[in-house]
Formats: sequence, C-alpha cells, structure tokens
Amino acid sequence: MKYAFIGTYPPRECGIGTFTHNLLDSVLHAKKAEKGNFEAFVVAVNDHDLSYNYPQEVKLHIRQEHQRDYLRAAKYINLSGADICILQHEFGIYGGQNGIYILPLLHRLEIPIVVTLHTILKTPSYNEKAVLQEIGKMAQKVVVMSQKAIEFLVDIYDVPREKIALIEHGVPDIKFSSAKSKEEFKLGTKKVLLTFGFIGRNKGIETVINALPEVIQRHPDVLYIILGKTHPNVLRHSGEEYRIFLMRLVKNLQLENHVLFLNQFIDVQDLFKYLSATDIYITPYLNESQITSGTLSYAVGVGAAVLSTPYWHAAELLADGRGRLFDFGNTEQLSSTINELLDHPAELNNLKKIAFEYGKNFTWPKTGERYAELVHAILEKGYTPAEKNDTVLDSLILPRFSLVHINRLTDDTGIIQHAKFGIPNLKEGYCLDDNARALLMVLMAYRQMKDERALELSPIYLSYIHYMQNVDGTFRNFMSFNRNFLDEVGSEDSFGRTIWALGYLLGNAPNDAYFQAGSGVFFHAAPNFEKLTSIRGLANAIIGVCYYLKTNPSDDSMTERLRNMAFKLITHYQENESPEWRWFEALLAYDNGILPLALLHAAGILNDDRVNDVAFASMDFLTSHTMKDGYLSIIGNEKWYKKEGERSVFAQQPIDAMAMVLMYHQAYHFTKDKEYIKKLYTSFLWFLGENDLRMSLYDFETKGCCDGFESYGVNRNQGAESSLAYLISHLTVLKAFEEFHEHE
Repeated sequence: MKYAFIGTYPPRECGIGTFTHNLLDSVLHAKKAEKGNFEAFVVAVNDHDLSYNYPQEVKLHIRQEHQRDYLRAAKYINLSGADICILQHEFGIYGGQNGIYILPLLHRLEIPIVVTLHTILKTPSYNEKAVLQEIGKMAQKVVVMSQKAIEFLVDIYDVPREKIALIEHGVPDIKFSSAKSKEEFKLGTKKVLLTFGFIGRNKGIETVINALPEVIQRHPDVLYIILGKTHPNVLRHSGEEYRIFLMRLVKNLQLENHVLFLNQFIDVQDLFKYLSATDIYITPYLNESQITSGTLSYAVGVGAAVLSTPYWHAAELLADGRGRLFDFGNTEQLSSTINELLDHPAELNNLKKIAFEYGKNFTWPKTGERYAELVHAILEKGYTPAEKNDTVLDSLILPRFSLVHINRLTDDTGIIQHAKFGIPNLKEGYCLDDNARALLMVLMAYRQMKDERALELSPIYLSYIHYMQNVDGTFRNFMSFNRNFLDEVGSEDSFGRTIWALGYLLGNAPNDAYFQAGSGVFFHAAPNFEKLTSIRGLANAIIGVCYYLKTNPSDDSMTERLRNMAFKLITHYQENESPEWRWFEALLAYDNGILPLALLHAAGILNDDRVNDVAFASMDFLTSHTMKDGYLSIIGNEKWYKKEGERSVFAQQPIDAMAMVLMYHQAYHFTKDKEYIKKLYTSFLWFLGENDLRMSLYDFETKGCCDGFESYGVNRNQGAESSLAYLISHLTVLKAFEEFHEHE
C-alpha cells in the first residue's frame, strides 16, 4: 500500500501542514499492525515562490501560482505506484482564483481520491461553489470534521451524503503535567488564559483584552497569553497592523503586566505544554463562519477548560458541557464567565475533566485508524479510473438551449457588446462582430428549432448590419450606446464575420423579406471580398460565400471569387509550412479553427484536391496541439504559440472552442467519419468543464457564457461574443446529433 498526500507540509508554518504531517504519521502507524509494506510520500504546496527544506518524505513540491507544477505533480503521482491520494483542501493554499489550479491535478489522477475539507462556506461565491462541487465529483470520499459540514455539503454543494465521512480533527496523544509546565514557563501561581493560532482580525482577540479589566479586579494574578504569528496572508497585505492595534489596546487599558504576546509558531510538544499550563483556553472568533478549528480540537483534546464564541465548530464540539459559549464580541459576558470559573475551581476542573474524556475519542492514533479504514473500504470496493472523455454524443445531458441571456443583452438597436458578470455593460455599446454572430445564431436557432423568439430577434441584428454599411460596401464596427459611430471602417475580421452571417441568411432565409434585405447588403459588400488580406477575414468571408453558393451553385462569378480567396489562404499555408509546422502563419493565435473550417467549406464546392489537402493537414496539425489528454486545450491568447516557442495556456477564449466545434462538424459532413463527431462533442464540452481548469464557463443561472479562462481562473463577465459562441456551438451539437443518428 502506498499513500500520496497533497497539502502544505512542515517546515512551512501552516496549520494544515501540521495536520498533513500528523495524518501521514497516524495512518502509517495504524497500518503497522497489518501485514505488508506501507509507504507514503508527500507533494507539498509552497506559498507563492517561497521554498523550504523539506524532510525526505516530500518527493515533490508545487509552487502555488505555477499551474504547470500541478500537472507535473499529477504525472508524478500516476507513475509513483501510489494506490490512493489524500488531499487537504482549503481555498487559500492552492493557486488561481479560489484555488482552481488543484482541479486539473485531481482530474488527471488515475487513483482514487480522498479529500479532507478544512473550509466549507455557507455563502460561497460562484467560483468557490463551483470549485468545491468539482472536487466533490472527483473524490471517492470527502472527509469533514463536523455535522454542520455534512449539512452544508449536501444542501449547498449537492455532494451525495454517501460520499461524505465524518472524522474529527486529530489530536496528538501527548500528556504533560500542569504544574511542571507552569514551572517550565516560569508562570508560578498565575491563572493563565490562552489563545493560540495565527493572528488576524477575524480572531476577535480584542474581545478578550477588553474583558480583562473586570477580571483582574477580582483576580489580579491573571495572565493572558496570545501565542502565534500573524497569518502570512495578513502579513503580506496588512503587515502587523492588527498586532500593533492589540498592543495599543493593552497599553491604553494599562494591561501590560497581564497580557503577553508570543510572536512564535511553535511545535506540537511546546503547544501542548502551554495548553497543559493553561487554566482557561479562549477562542473569541468574531463570526460563526468557521467549520473547523484545529486549535479548538487541540484544546479539548488536551482537556482544557474552553470558552468560545458560538462559531459552527465550537457550538458542536463544546456541546453537552464540554466547554462554555459566549456571544460574539460580548466582553461583559466573557468577563463574567471567566470570573465565575476562576471563583469556582471545582466547576473549572469539572469542565476540564469532561473535555479530557471526550478528547480521548479523537487522538491522532484513532483518527489515523479511521482514515485507514476508509481507504481500505474504497480499495476493497475496487476502483476503475473513469475514461477521460470517451465521448458518446448525447444531447440529453446538454443544458437546455436558452435565449434568456441574449434577450438580456439585446435592445432595439442591437446586441450589447459586453457584460459585467451577467448584466449588460451599456458603456461599451455595440459592435458589428457580435451583431453578425447574433444574426447567425438566431437564424440557426429558427432553422433547427423553429424558435419564434429567434425569428423576432433576427431583424434587429440585420438592421444593425445594414446601418453600419458604408457607401463602398465596407462596414463600420463600433457604435456607442447613444448611437454615435466610433470608427470609419471596421476590421477585416468583422467584415468577414458579417459576410458569413449574410451568406448563411441567403442560404437559410426564413422569409423573402429577410432574404431581399440581406441580399442587398451582401452584394453591396461583394466587390470588397478579394481585397481582403487578413487570413481570418478571408476565412470568415469564404464560409459566408460557401453558404450562399450551396443554394446558388450557378453563380460562376461568385464561385471564382471563392476560388481566389481560398487560394490566398493556401498561399499563406505554403509560405509557412514545414514538416513540423503545417499552418497558415508562424504562430497559432486566435480563432484558429476558422482557417481549416473555411477550406473544408470551400473544398465541398470547388472540388480541388489542393484545397482538400490543406484543409485536412491544417486541421490535423491544430488537433495535435489542442486535443490532448482527452479534452480540448485551447491555445491561450495571452502569448499565443509561436513557431519553435512555448504555447500559452491563458487566456482561452470561447470563440476558439466554437471554431473547433464547427470545424469538426464540417469534417464529419465531408467524410462521415464518426471520429469527428467525437472530437466535435469533446470540443463542446470545453464550455461545460472538460478543459484545463475543470471549470464550466456556461452559467446555469444566467444562461450566459463566461468570457474565458485567465491565469487566475474564470473571467466571470458574460459578453455577447462568448455567449453567442456557446449558443452556436450548442446548436451545432444538436444538429450533429440528428445527422449522426440519421446516418447510423
């Protein structure tokens, strides 16, 4: 049996690191009684770019914000011979937005996963909820430390109850004499109050300090020890501001002889000596949102008399007389409770006795046994790694097609270009690109689904296109919300996308009025087709011309225009190709799939082997760089992928995924090879979480699509481009589903 542990680890000063170390030791200790060989190793997570002199059991470390380190760790674990992976999870210890970088690692593991959750939020952000839900899907078991945590996972995060195991936070099985510990620390006969752990504003230590004057009037021998360093994240952003505030408060209240700050991160042995020397342990947190507290568990485990505010873990752990609770920030109640206990030593000792007896249930040896039993049950049941995207086209698992977000973005002028999250950002106005995409999408929706709302929206987008056309047939692109033009001539890309939408309209017009209006704009623009020099402008225009020619094959002059544009693309390909680089330029940039897609369309009309050959060669080249590990990994727009350079992972854009979906759909039309249907569906699943970050870009609440992946995680804005890319892809999948089953 070999265990792989992932988490922070000593000598990094971190409570979860201490937990990981204790869990590893206790699990191996629990296994010693069994026959066989038991091993364990650790993949340790560093904070930012700090490094540590780790012990020998740490075989690999991950730099928090370096995503490639996570992928390297997954590969290492898979090759290590490990039978099980035990992950410690807390949002702040992993990289990316809300620790999102851990998801690709977990997805790539080929062994069962047990996840211990140290933080479970009652009101998570969209990303926090999504990250935890993905972890819940991938884990065989999720371990929590309280009943409240189980309720949250089931009710808020939709984790099946049968996946959840309750194993309380382990406590070292260490005992020290109270008298000897006080003597060692030179505390004499003082009555010691203690708060231990990382220091930060949420710890509420000022509540205790403000309660002390009333306590000291009756018990002048009281000493309050604040033991712990400032939390690294607090130190990074606010320095020692909170500690200085506390020290000023002590001075103002003239408590210098009654409060001791020990700015240290101490080992478990010394911690338990301090706990043994303590008369009352206090956790004065300021709000209820604490699902697990290791320091509280330690205090109960050692048999301390504990006073605490009623945060979730404390309310549960201190029930049935195992401690006392006081209200958040209530100094009077706290001082009264401290005085009561110090006035009545018998009651204080009874509190300690009850806590000590309960603490015997979750010493680390017992906690280790429970984890070992959990692992044994998982492995005994048998584990088969899930096939990574052995895709079968299934329309039933898709979200329901919805125009809700498009309705939200559209007014009587056109579709708004950008959104703040799911809300239209009117400050950014409109653009031709998006209104052309919107026209294409609603025409597809009406053709395939006879969606009446799609038909109602189509003249809005068509009229915007008409309004933006210049006298010479070119188009402006941008318009402000108050309908002022913002440019004279738009980009060739926007021109090409408009021709694509108009060409589709001419081939699939829902009525004659729309056909006539679209035809006028299309042919007014036609003299500009062969003036295009941008390869993506050419590609988009080629697709539009092909849609037109499918229903008007006798238009010889337009066919000749198509041939000229197609061979412009092929010339670019020939100028840049080499045995290792079969592409149209010296880099893979944005909207890449549109280039092979255009030639696949043209090949069906021109019947020219050269067009066909370049179309498939470039498609295969693009596939080799983006379709790895069973899912789509788009070339990032951050730095793209230059020939003989290193490909960029961020920022991945929905229009690239759409282009891949459309490219494979056209390849299936051309060949009837069902492998292209699988690749099409794999590409579409990029929107729904089959991607590098294991996060869905489709927002099931707003029915919009997020704007892409950045290095920090998902860009939650849901602009027109992204949402239209998703909907066009969705419609293409539905169409492919019909065609595939007709052909079968």
